[in-house]
Amino acid sequence: MIELLLPADVSTAATRAETVPDGTLFPEEEALVAKSVAKRRNDFATARACARRAMAGLGLPPVPVLHGHRGRPLWPEGIVGTLTHCTGYRAAALARATDVLSLGIDAEPHGPLPTGVRELVTLPAERERIGPPVPEGTGEIHWDRILFSAKESVFKTWYPVTGVELDFTEADLTFHRADTPSQGSDDGSPGPAADGTFTARLLLTDPALPTTLHGRWRVEDEIVVTAVLVRPDWREREGM
Repeated sequence: MIELLLPADVSTAATRAETVPDGTLFPEEEALVAKSVAKRRNDFATARACARRAMAGLGLPPVPVLHGHRGRPLWPEGIVGTLTHCTGYRAAALARATDVLSLGIDAEPHGPLPTGVRELVTLPAERERIGPPVPEGTGEIHWDRILFSAKESVFKTWYPVTGVELDFTEADLTFHRADTPSQGSDDGSPGPAADGTFTARLLLTDPALPTTLHGRWRVEDEIVVTAVLVRPDWREREGM
């Protein structure tokens, strides 16, 4: 699904597999998760398998993907990228820094947020716009989950450019749904799907930083995916 949200100059790869064969990780990567529980190891390994496929899409050889501050992936020189993983979906997106300044993707199970989380990650104005939570199994869109995912994509895009960490209350998101339903993908996954765009207004007081990001979202086969991308001329477009 993630390839539907990003332009052609971004190389993407995704999988619904929960595990990968032994030997998928480089020794340097193995060392990072040697003492981790099985779920953490599997999440780490499947995401990096996707990263290697995305590298190949850019004509790059496979290399280890280590991590820096708060687990942020470290990419080869001249490459920007992002990873995501949730139960049932893992993905990577990479691009050349000459084409893309920064990007972020996120995947989540399409269901209501756990009790208490909605209030922690949303602003009152956002809750008013998206409406009350809907029960699971109704076939309705869980806007609170899409909002949570979209903010994760915003944060992943924002930090590499600015070095500033955002709190959930520092981004005010507005969603737009496509006028017509999207169909499922050609690989046999169910349709129709729902998709659209969103705008993130950043509630910052620093006049030196841009204040708006734009992204896309999609719900298909019980998974939410979101993506944000900014080009190298982002600051100029924002009038900075």
